[in-house]
Amino acid sequence: MDEESFNLSMRKFLKMVGVSSQNEIEKAVAKAIADGSIAGTETFPAKITLEIQGVKLNVTFDGEIHLQ
Repeated sequence: MDEESFNLSMRKFLKMVGVSSQNEIEKAVAKAIADGSIAGTETFPAKITLEIQGVKLNVTFDGEIHLQ
């Protein structure tokens, strides 16, 4: 295994996931506020699952998104 290649590809993947996830959350919240389905003061439970089939990794991370 090439440690440098592995670390670079892992960081690239995690950066893509982080940036893309933030953009999707922001769009969903803005849409929900605009259509009146939320007030913009809520806290929402959030969950994300990371799966890598080749190494049989399947792990879920739980947290919260606070709008205020």
